[in-house]
Amino acid sequence: MGDEVINVPFALPFTGIEEEEAVIRVLRSGWLTSGKECIEFEKEFAERCQAPFCLAVNSATSGLHLALEACGVTNGDLVLLPSYTFTATAEVVRYLGADPVFVDVKEGTFHLDPEALEETLKKLQQKNAKAGPKAIIPVHFGGLPCDMEAIMAIAKKYNLKVIEDAAHSFPSIMENGKYAGTVGDIGVFSFYATKTITTGEGGMIASSDPDLIKRMSIMRSHGIDRNIWNRYTDTKASWYYEVIAPGFKYNMPDLLAAIGKVQLKRSFDLLKQRLEIAKTYDDSFAEDEHFIPPPSGPADARHLYPIRIIPETLKIDRDAFIEKMKEEGVGVSVHFIPLHVMPYYKNRYKLAGEDFPQTMASFKNEISLPIWPGMTRQMIDRVITVVKTLAIKYNK
Repeated sequence: MGDEVINVPFALPFTGIEEEEAVIRVLRSGWLTSGKECIEFEKEFAERCQAPFCLAVNSATSGLHLALEACGVTNGDLVLLPSYTFTATAEVVRYLGADPVFVDVKEGTFHLDPEALEETLKKLQQKNAKAGPKAIIPVHFGGLPCDMEAIMAIAKKYNLKVIEDAAHSFPSIMENGKYAGTVGDIGVFSFYATKTITTGEGGMIASSDPDLIKRMSIMRSHGIDRNIWNRYTDTKASWYYEVIAPGFKYNMPDLLAAIGKVQLKRSFDLLKQRLEIAKTYDDSFAEDEHFIPPPSGPADARHLYPIRIIPETLKIDRDAFIEKMKEEGVGVSVHFIPLHVMPYYKNRYKLAGEDFPQTMASFKNEISLPIWPGMTRQMIDRVITVVKTLAIKYNK
């Protein structure tokens, strides 16, 4: 009998008995929606990130929407962001009737290029339009933080708000000691099922601005001036509230917050596991002529491992390579299909692929390999073996 073939899924959440016990505790408490668990999760996350204020929400998308609204983004405004990102980063801009302005990434990376950002802002100034830029959304792609020092300097120069899309980056601690997601005016983290910590669905907003936090807190729950926990637990006029704005339904229920509290305690151990997997990949592919390992640094949360094929070395392209990997039982993905080639944005803003050459260069050859806590050494070796074997098989 031959060796058993190991199939490797692209991603699996890492949960255990502690998460199960947390959910059961909430189910038995009689309080399932936003309450004590949610408040505690916000406090613990804020303490970990050294952020003055945090708000738990039902998704990072909701958090980005709340952040833009709190920053005053409205109909006709412009928000700058990389084309190399998931659709959520741009769609929330459209929720408010504003328009995304896409910016190219820096050569050889997946990150917003500060030089391209400033060049775009100069061009917008020259147009002298009635509505102008209001905010920048840098994306900490794959867990590696953007060049926030350069981005913040540009934002200050042009008087723009900075909303960090930190969906991939927890717990990235940068050289200045700050967590990615706590540098700009607002940072938004994701706890989606595949993220570095998970609540199944969910997110967290961080900010040091009490006025922005107050606005987002109100808008998170229908524009009501008191949260549901206080309305039902206060002894004084608990039934009374006032609607001060047409808000949204973006609160995180206690069921998810309870899971989040456990995952938060695990976060550094989960990071350690991802770092070990990434190092094994780095060591394996560093000298391979067929591939370019992803850029990294000491603050990298290693949420993704976006390796790039060197197309001149292979007889098959990226898409065919992915299909061959799937045939071998190894799950992979692509992060991300650039937004400027998506039908909605391409048609609405009359964009072409060549408008963002560095974005397209990174996208066309990118493959995201499995990198999740709980992967066995056999799984990791299987991924490496399949990638290298296919490269040899289809070597030019």
